[in-house]
Amino acid sequence: MSGRQKQTNPRPTAAELAILDVLWELGASTVREVHQALNPNGQNSYTTTLKLLQIMHGKGLVTRDDSSRAHIYKPALSRLQAQDEFLQDIVHRLFRGSATRLAMRALGQVPDVDSDELSAIRNLVDELEQRRKEVDG
Repeated sequence: MSGRQKQTNPRPTAAELAILDVLWELGASTVREVHQALNPNGQNSYTTTLKLLQIMHGKGLVTRDDSSRAHIYKPALSRLQAQDEFLQDIVHRLFRGSATRLAMRALGQVPDVDSDELSAIRNLVDELEQRRKEVDG
């Protein structure tokens, strides 16, 4: 057996992530509603959206209510839960478990971080330091 760990939740492809984004925005939706949100100009086929949703259901990325004629799909995880899982995976696999390495790399790649974003980052760091002081006593 290889040294790779099996993922608990499969990572969505770019197309699957686009569908999840629609479901997070709209909430529970039919295939037609997802398809219309993704393709307002009708450039892709309905059957492609249907097939992707079926694959996503099989992977456990979405749940499906098939009690009515039009199946209703919902994301299996909230956007926040998905972000947390993906971030933990990225920190572990690409940054050797270091949130500092991730933050430094992310900030270094965004040359136009505005003052509001920098202020929010400073506030978060201050909050984390305050929590650490409270825990350490």
